Amino acid sequence: MQDKVITFGEIMLRLSPENNERFLQCTRFEAVYGGGEANTAVSLANFGVSVGYVTKLPKHPIGQRAVNSMREYGVDTENIIRGGEQIGIYFLEKKTSQRPTNVFYNRKGSAIATAKADEFDWEKILEGAKIFHFSGITPALSDELAKATLEACKTAKKLGLKVSCDLNYRSKLWSGEKANEVMSEICKYVDICIANEDDAIGIFGIDTSDTNGEEKNLYVARVLKERFPNFEIVASVWRTETSITTFSLRSMLYVNEKAYYSREYSMHILDYIGAGDAFCAGIIYSILSGYDPDKTIEFANAASCLKHTVSGDFNLVTVDEVSRLAFSTTGNEVQR
Repeated sequence: MQDKVITFGEIMLRLSPENNERFLQCTRFEAVYGGGEANTAVSLANFGVSVGYVTKLPKHPIGQRAVNSMREYGVDTENIIRGGEQIGIYFLEKKTSQRPTNVFYNRKGSAIATAKADEFDWEKILEGAKIFHFSGITPALSDELAKATLEACKTAKKLGLKVSCDLNYRSKLWSGEKANEVMSEICKYVDICIANEDDAIGIFGIDTSDTNGEEKNLYVARVLKERFPNFEIVASVWRTETSITTFSLRSMLYVNEKAYYSREYSMHILDYIGAGDAFCAGIIYSILSGYDPDKTIEFANAASCLKHTVSGDFNLVTVDEVSRLAFSTTGNEVQR
């Protein structure tokens, strides 16, 4: 596939206690790298898409290892800026049975969070690309990155690209009021919006307490489309706990005033970090491939489902594996 995608965001070092231990008892951490837009880039590269990733990382060995983690999967790192003093870190204590996931961030003062908007030459970075993708986490990191994201979106539209945004509201990064102010401007340039109920409430204050019987994800999508008529697609994916050890996963695509729902998967979760990013990659790949809405939402939902079976942030699956789960009845059989 020759169409190029550019993603923009922060890649972090993820440190997790081994063997599902608690922070208080662990003596060794498993180290992997990941972050919303980086995860989406790796997924797309594994799908055979030409994809470039944009961020800023220190020149020291930890920063270089983060760059290498993208290169390993064929992501173009040419436009990663080098500089700053540290890489963002997050500590992850994995969910086990009734014990919930526990996350601590150490990302303040990271290279990307202290970057200046004028460090990014968007005309050059986006040249020849088809889609630009980012998440709401990126502009939340600093006012300069909010400015950089807006400039990227404006340049993308000027150059004829489609703009994809995963709203990804993070209350630990900014208030709902600030998010609303910034994202209301940025979303004027977005074509493909990935948003769930929590994002819609956190950023835009959409009230889902009374939808008049309308399914909540459809209600959110319709309200977002009314607010931002430029949205061509609104998509969402959600998990529902069905027992102590099992969850269900389903997705929806809203396009041309019609909702398309995926099949529902029941699953045990190995690692859910990056599942939403895998969904984004599934949507983008399907658009580039010319899939119809039904096929698009099934492919994206299956990609997200498979991410729950892969340790680490990156979704290390192929188009054939996703398609087998999404479109055939042999997805769980032994492959010989």
